[in-house]
Amino acid sequence: MSDPRFYEHNTFVLLEPNQPEQFLTAEEMLQKLTEVLEPLQSDLPRDLQKISAIAEQAQYLLDTACELDLGPGQYFQWYAVRLEK
Repeated sequence: MSDPRFYEHNTFVLLEPNQPEQFLTAEEMLQKLTEVLEPLQSDLPRDLQKISAIAEQAQYLLDTACELDLGPGQYFQWYAVRLEK
């Protein structure tokens, strides 16, 4: 049986165009996702359209995805990382 700590996501690395990589806590990552989702409400992916609250959309993305398509040449990617052994 695997250690449940392997599934804890406390830190994320965020990749954006023309930006250095950023290390964010789970709370900071949720806030960043919320900020990115706010202007996209009229053009959301199909799975997010079913969720009405932006905070719930952000949590859903954090739990199920690692990328949000923002259009040609634009990307928003995040990955859970473990910084300590």
